[in-house]
Amino acid sequence: MKVLLIEDSEALRRGIRVGLDHLGYTVDETGDGSEGLSMALTNQYDFIILDLMLPNVDGISLLKSIRKLGNQAKVIILSAKSQAEDRVNGLLSGADDYLTKPFSFDELQARLITMGRRGELNQQAKTINIADFVLDTSNKSLRVNGHFIDLTKNEFKIVEYLFNNPKQVLNPEQISEAVVGSFNHLSKNTIEAHLSSVRKKAKAVGAILPIKNKRGFGYFVDVQA
Repeated sequence: MKVLLIEDSEALRRGIRVGLDHLGYTVDETGDGSEGLSMALTNQYDFIILDLMLPNVDGISLLKSIRKLGNQAKVIILSAKSQAEDRVNGLLSGADDYLTKPFSFDELQARLITMGRRGELNQQAKTINIADFVLDTSNKSLRVNGHFIDLTKNEFKIVEYLFNNPKQVLNPEQISEAVVGSFNHLSKNTIEAHLSSVRKKAKAVGAILPIKNKRGFGYFVDVQA
């Protein structure tokens, strides 16, 4: 696994680098936002560990730039900013996880393992066909009868997880874990809101989303739909 570490504190950067080296990760590092952006765009990384307060280019701007250009590396933000709005802003800007300082290296390691597992889930199949729907995990798209359905990041992840497990009833806790990991949470109402949005988008192109709610248990894909 290859990691890009962008952290302006030399002492913290050195400590993380040593820990990751011992775990077998290949690590590139920098303390400058501009250099970090260049490295992220010219090299392929599995993970990017990103500080927010960086010289020249701040972490959020860097994150938005690489996501806009299609960089799919797993990004974990490291920040002393611990307010809920700061975490929400980071996640909505494209981060996969958010860790507040100070933190233990063991927790950082656990976050990386969790994100890696979500990456394995996304690679189960490149194309999944359910009824008339085709979900492409390589370009993150969903289409039905020739129509592309524009999904948000979490909408896609929810549909992907359910399509990958078409014969199972999955409860909200399982869906939340698959989409945002064990250190964040999607409520039942939030999951239902995302699925309701996808249903409306499918209906707009004359299709019925084959995901149903089994009251009191969770959601499942109706392969007969």
